[in-house]
Amino acid sequence: MFTDLVSDLDNDSLEPDLLLDVPYVPTDEAVIEEMLSLANVGRKDILYDLGSGDGRIVVAAAKTRDARGIGIDLDPLRVADAMEYAGWTGVEYLVDFIEESLFTADISEATVVTLYLLDSVNVELRPRLLSTLRPGARIVSHAFDMGDWRADERGRINGTNLYLWIVPAQVAGTWEWTGTDDRQYRVELKQKYQDITGSAWLEGQAARLEYTELRGNRLTLLLREHDTAPLEHFTLCFADGRLESATHQF
Repeated sequence: MFTDLVSDLDNDSLEPDLLLDVPYVPTDEAVIEEMLSLANVGRKDILYDLGSGDGRIVVAAAKTRDARGIGIDLDPLRVADAMEYAGWTGVEYLVDFIEESLFTADISEATVVTLYLLDSVNVELRPRLLSTLRPGARIVSHAFDMGDWRADERGRINGTNLYLWIVPAQVAGTWEWTGTDDRQYRVELKQKYQDITGSAWLEGQAARLEYTELRGNRLTLLLREHDTAPLEHFTLCFADGRLESATHQF
């Protein structure tokens, strides 16, 4: 089905000094399966593989998990190989492959992004991933981490480290809400990736912010009115840069 594309790519059509972002190294099938499991990829996902090579991660996600997939690669021969492979495996209706730099491709619709790049490339990509992907999107990297952005989860298979990050909502700032007890709560938050610190107030009086956890667009807070008061549990949900809802438990 895709052999015409391959035949069109003769030596004269390629730049002799094509500079790829990273060298092509294929990912082992067992590692691919573990990456997909770590990200909990399913039929509702749209997976983007940045530096997709022969397309094996995208095809595996479509074949074994019914996920839609897009592969991004700068090498037209790899793109052609990937398209042919998708046709051969019968998943071409779920996937596509694009010849473009992973630094310029539009990845905004991705719910999962897979990487097998280099530490330096991951760090260079980090600002785009954080600003472009929606909160809750998952990023899985084979072997290489993301600098000072701590992974939310880690895995290991066949001696290889795997890393999972969940894109955090931007929650830094001052937020106010009314609890189920009709009392007024306020927090002032500082943020570094998914790590949140800050201060809390209850009815205008300083309270104790005991614990924070940000996972996607959901922020969990535990606070006390004072040292001997019971813990109060809040889950704040954010959308489009604003506090969308708050649930309260004692």
